[in-house]
Amino acid sequence: MGKEEKMKRTLTALLVVLGVLLLSIFLVKVFSGEILVRRYIFRIGGFELRWYSTLILTGFLLSYFLARKRAKKEGINVEEFDELVFYGAIFGIVGARLYYVLFNLRYYRSFWDVLKIWEGGLAIHGAIIGALITGFLYIVFKRPSFSFLQATDLFTSVLPLGQAIGRWGNFFNYEAFGVPTNLPWKMFVPEPYRPVLYRDYSFFHPTFLYESVWDLLVFFMLSVYYRKYRKRPGEITCLYFLLYSLGRIMIERLRVDSLMMGNIRAAQLLSAVLILLGFTGFLILRSSRVSKTVF
Repeated sequence: MGKEEKMKRTLTALLVVLGVLLLSIFLVKVFSGEILVRRYIFRIGGFELRWYSTLILTGFLLSYFLARKRAKKEGINVEEFDELVFYGAIFGIVGARLYYVLFNLRYYRSFWDVLKIWEGGLAIHGAIIGALITGFLYIVFKRPSFSFLQATDLFTSVLPLGQAIGRWGNFFNYEAFGVPTNLPWKMFVPEPYRPVLYRDYSFFHPTFLYESVWDLLVFFMLSVYYRKYRKRPGEITCLYFLLYSLGRIMIERLRVDSLMMGNIRAAQLLSAVLILLGFTGFLILRSSRVSKTVF
């Protein structure tokens, strides 16, 4: 490694450390209630540029460029890959919104309210379902240069990075927090954002942060596995289902805004199904009895 390269890496490391330090100071002040965040970056007349939509877009773009880079290394036709991403992104958003709206129909009075995704209200499980269905149909009808499981591995290997960034949109919206707590890292939530049941409490679990940190860990674990240990397409997808869902099923039990199916938290139920599918699928794919040419 040359001297110039070492200096670049050192500078990058210092900037990361400085960024983490500044973010930590900012969070301490917000979590204590000393600083109240706004849901928008700036406002011009009736237009607001929301942190929520900006962070989700940022997470998507970073994940996309990383996945595209990996696709090139695998010899995948990037034009076909870009086309799949385009359709997957559109129907992923549609799926994320429909999933959320279906569990909260009583809160939406008009079709226009349903379209206001920049105000929040997207469910990652709906996005995954929408994107996977789109990817499957694309493979079936377009017959591109890559298989369905190659595509899902590229998608799920970078998805946790986008999720980790996107969760900070919940932070600026004062949503996706947990039950009241007195732990040292408790988060202050202004009264207008508190559920009626917890109106008299001021500090809550920052479950958005728990999931963001877990998503980041999952991203790094999958990245290492992708580079060093993957034998067959589909393994990364199974590991994502397993690892992400393990964290989600634990964190979800703390949240106060879970989507419900009767008395059951929908995210926990779906996470349990994904854990079973991920674990079973991974064992099958790693088995020496399975053909290397998996659809």
